[in-house]
Amino acid sequence: MTQTPVVTRFAPSPTGYLHVGGARTALFNWLFARGRGGKFLLRIEDTDRARSTPEATAAILKGLEWLGLDWDGEPVSQFAGKDRHAEVAHKMLENGTAYRCFSTTDELAAWREANPRQPFISPWRDAADLPDAPFAIRLKAPRSGETVIEDQVQGTVRVANDQLDDMVLLRSDGTPTYMLAVVVDDHDMGVTHVIRGDDHLTNTARQIQIYDAMGWDCPVFAHIPLIHGEDGKKLSKRHGAVGLHEFAALGYPPAAMRNYLARLGWSHGDDELFDDAQALEWFGLEGIGRAPARLDFKKLEHVSGHHLGAMPDEAALAALQHYLAETGAPALTDTQRGRILAAMPALKDKARTLPALLDQARFAMIDRPVQPDDKAARALDTVSRGMLKSLTAAVQNASWSRDDLEEAAQKVASENGVGLGKIAGPLRAALAGTSTTPSVFDMMTALGREETLARLQDQTDLAG
Repeated sequence: MTQTPVVTRFAPSPTGYLHVGGARTALFNWLFARGRGGKFLLRIEDTDRARSTPEATAAILKGLEWLGLDWDGEPVSQFAGKDRHAEVAHKMLENGTAYRCFSTTDELAAWREANPRQPFISPWRDAADLPDAPFAIRLKAPRSGETVIEDQVQGTVRVANDQLDDMVLLRSDGTPTYMLAVVVDDHDMGVTHVIRGDDHLTNTARQIQIYDAMGWDCPVFAHIPLIHGEDGKKLSKRHGAVGLHEFAALGYPPAAMRNYLARLGWSHGDDELFDDAQALEWFGLEGIGRAPARLDFKKLEHVSGHHLGAMPDEAALAALQHYLAETGAPALTDTQRGRILAAMPALKDKARTLPALLDQARFAMIDRPVQPDDKAARALDTVSRGMLKSLTAAVQNASWSRDDLEEAAQKVASENGVGLGKIAGPLRAALAGTSTTPSVFDMMTALGREETLARLQDQTDLAG
């Protein structure tokens, strides 16, 4: 017997930015499908015409692309399928699993005010004499027994049918409701696994009733825990970044975000740091817990630093250039790229984000004459400039290997009766203009002989 290929979907509403929780849901769906040779589909749930915008759709697509999640086929517009949704509602009328409801908005409001805790059952449910008037189509839901959700994360969830109302499938103006549209779309798209936030769990019993009414097989459901802030409360702007675009702007590499988001609510033993190949091999619904995950920025920085350090130097340079382009900064020149690439192993060693990498690379991006900041300038007094002059002479004919440069600096320091740190400070100021930099010898090798000597000469000339 051939096993049905896995098909998952991510179905965001284009009413705003892509929330980090939505990005995590998309990632789980992507990992589950791709790890099993299946398909990952994208559906834009744009039935709320008043709030859905093309800009939000574009932002969602851009966010998924930045995160590195590719989808199969073209994104599906839920609104575009409204005729198909209406067709299914009318089929349910024909097979007796739905009925026409002529109750007006005022009548519904009056009933709910009088019966605030009871599910609404329309007086038209079993009516035979129907008027010639506008009507909504309601599901003729079972009134006894229970609807059972066999959820892969939450376990068995039972809902008494007498606690559910006969929900509207098609409004009186002919527009489908969200509940109907979701079920029809998932069925028509061949979705085998619905992996979504557990805030949708309450909808699932109603959606199962639609599947049953149409005689369709239900997909496998897996409702994943939501993401909370570090204080255990629902994630909101007060916790800092919550939109995926904000994490991109903070300079976390996409590979790090994939690793970190995968670990929010899912685990594989004690593994914290892993690459895409490992995530695709390991990811499964059985590893998802029920408790809300907590966003921890310190842990994210740790993961980010690991992935930045593991990047090939060329890839790290490409990521840095992309980050600069996204922030509107000038593109790197060929000279700057060459210097940064030469220093990349040292730059990656201390940086945990792309902005931090950029700070470390500042020495490679500035032009002569270097203008030291206030703190760095304090290291450039007459004595220290004299040592720099001696160092300039000592390294004129050095091989320009890191070891030879360090040996020359150590010799100059000893001749002046000071430790290496006393010459490193002014050397750092002369080369980078700041006190926070990579190793001075890494900077010298990256800048090369000519540029290094020129920067040192600029400062020693001030010694008189």
